[in-house]
Amino acid sequence: MSTKVHASHPARSRRIALLTALSTLFLAMSGAGLLGFAILIMRDSANNMDDERAVRAAQAAVRSLQQKLAATVTDNAIWDDAYAAINSDQASSWAYENWGKTTKHYALYDAAIVIGQDGEIVSAYNKGAAFNPYHRFGPGFSTLMKAANSAQRDPVLRFVAAGSDISLIGAVSIQPYSSSTDDRAFSVLSFSKILSEEVIEQIASEYQLTGLRLNRSSRPPQDLLSIALPGPDGRPVAFLAWPSQKPGSAVYQRVEPYIISATLLMLAFLVLILISSRKETSSLRAMADNAHHQATHDSLTGLLNRGGLLEMLASPTCAGEDANATVTLHLIDLDGFKAVNDAWGHAIGDELLKLVSQRLQAVHSEAAFAARLGGDEFALLQIGPSTPETISSEIVTVLAKPFVIGGRTIEIGGSAGHCSRRPWLDPLELVRRADMALYKAKQLGKGRAFAYAPDLDAEREELACLEGQLRRAIADDAIKPVFQPLVSVASQKICGVEALARWHSPAGFVAPDVFIPLAERSGLIDDLGMKILTSSIRAAKGWKELSLSVNISPIQLCNPNFVDDVTNLLAKENFDPHRLTLEITEGVLISNPDQARRAINALKERGIRFALDDFGCGFASIGALRQFGFDRMKLDRSLVWGLDDEGRGSGILKATIALAAALNIPVTAEGIETETQAKALGAAGCDQLQGYLVGKPMSAQDLGHLVSSKRLVA
Repeated sequence: MSTKVHASHPARSRRIALLTALSTLFLAMSGAGLLGFAILIMRDSANNMDDERAVRAAQAAVRSLQQKLAATVTDNAIWDDAYAAINSDQASSWAYENWGKTTKHYALYDAAIVIGQDGEIVSAYNKGAAFNPYHRFGPGFSTLMKAANSAQRDPVLRFVAAGSDISLIGAVSIQPYSSSTDDRAFSVLSFSKILSEEVIEQIASEYQLTGLRLNRSSRPPQDLLSIALPGPDGRPVAFLAWPSQKPGSAVYQRVEPYIISATLLMLAFLVLILISSRKETSSLRAMADNAHHQATHDSLTGLLNRGGLLEMLASPTCAGEDANATVTLHLIDLDGFKAVNDAWGHAIGDELLKLVSQRLQAVHSEAAFAARLGGDEFALLQIGPSTPETISSEIVTVLAKPFVIGGRTIEIGGSAGHCSRRPWLDPLELVRRADMALYKAKQLGKGRAFAYAPDLDAEREELACLEGQLRRAIADDAIKPVFQPLVSVASQKICGVEALARWHSPAGFVAPDVFIPLAERSGLIDDLGMKILTSSIRAAKGWKELSLSVNISPIQLCNPNFVDDVTNLLAKENFDPHRLTLEITEGVLISNPDQARRAINALKERGIRFALDDFGCGFASIGALRQFGFDRMKLDRSLVWGLDDEGRGSGILKATIALAAALNIPVTAEGIETETQAKALGAAGCDQLQGYLVGKPMSAQDLGHLVSSKRLVA
């Protein structure tokens, strides 16, 4: 039994092979039949498409001929001079001079005919010779004249038989162009054009109608393509006819031997395919593997890309089933990479990325693989018992070391965020958490590493919730300005106010250093800033003795619509631009100096003044002060508080005020809390003071009471 079973295997295999071969042959023959049928359909379709094109071309040719004659006869009939002349005693001679004489050699018409109101011939010339149109064109001509004898200005166009000729006649009543007439009967002007052999040849050439001819028959010709030429009664007087070119059949006859040969070759090819199918399958598998590699790897560094990283994280290799192994994803963002591209070009930047990828792969023995997620963002998967913080620190350290490329020493750095995997955590969630940790590390400063913690989710949710509250607060005008007095050192009285945004949410007071950056990140700062500016201007309209200072965000200043918005607001509220000072920080001078300069110059031309806020806490240079032409400098409170130190705080403050004096820029000191500070700053050259000592932020109503008292106001 065993032998019989084994003996049946080759036979069964042969039967399967035979059935496979027969099936393949049947499919091949079926395919060949379908291909042949498809070719025949293509042949007939090509023939039909060319016939339809030819018919449309012939119709277009007739329309063009009619339109040219219609335009010509209309231009001549709707004419004040013609109307006056034809209704005068000089009608016949005038018609000859203007129309009859031109028929001898005129290309647009061969005959010009004027029929009077009573149907009598006023003038009729064909090729320069007088003739009787009623005799030449027959009864159809009278029908045409009756149809054209009306106040309508659209010409009547018909084909008529004139002996052995076929002519196109266009007729329209002679009328004044400038006004209508009460005439019930008109004289009629007619132009006719003979469809001569020359005309037919010209149509055939222009519209690619090979073999076009005029068929003088009332029935369409057999075995030819044709279009009818309607006579006065609407029935055809002739046909334009031409043979079908049948381009599909012509092409088919030329390729038919090749089709037969191709069919035979296809059958032979199928046999070869059956023989080489296994080899081809192997080749396709290799190509698929190569395509998959390209789809999951970065072409520049050879590392995994984002898709490859997610695929690897989902694989059993990274499942984290070993309880002793720690699986941690580190996300890395390079610090200063854009500056390298800007300074040295993208070629150096690409080389730098390659070197970074090499360092990351060699950073630690537990680095299972690395990935480049795009731009200057990388990822590293750690599998092993080492603490993730150790690996993150090594990543930051190795990226801080200088790179040498083409003799150039390049220093960058990197920030890292990591998250360790738990069995239930899917790849996308792992990447999200590591990305949150990276974002936090970048917030803390360059060259930092941070580990994911649930608090980050809570923080993000809190910010999202706060953003929603902020959006509603802006819409409901819940964020209001308060006003802090600016006191003149000379008079010791209030000379101006600074508007400060305050938000008392349902949950309590929200500090400006919380909601202002949030508004900037969420794209709400333009609406918030304009609402605060509007409210401040409306409140300050009644304090005509005081100037108004309002802080604006660098994002607002970089908005192309900001200049127009401020200008329109001042005009609407009838507020003197010279009373308004806009305070900006130096950040906008660094991030977008060109746009800032354009906006500042445009607003200064309208009378608005600008103050550089928080001077002394950043990197504003003397060049920036000169370049942007600030009207005032506000000292940062850190310089003011430096007076309390026994060290060099006083010297730095005096040097800063001396710099402003040299540039002829008046100075306001913020954060004044003691009499000692006020006296020292006044003596040093400040002309305005601001702080709790001279006045706390207060509501518009409270400030209004101060203004009305006149005691404290300059």
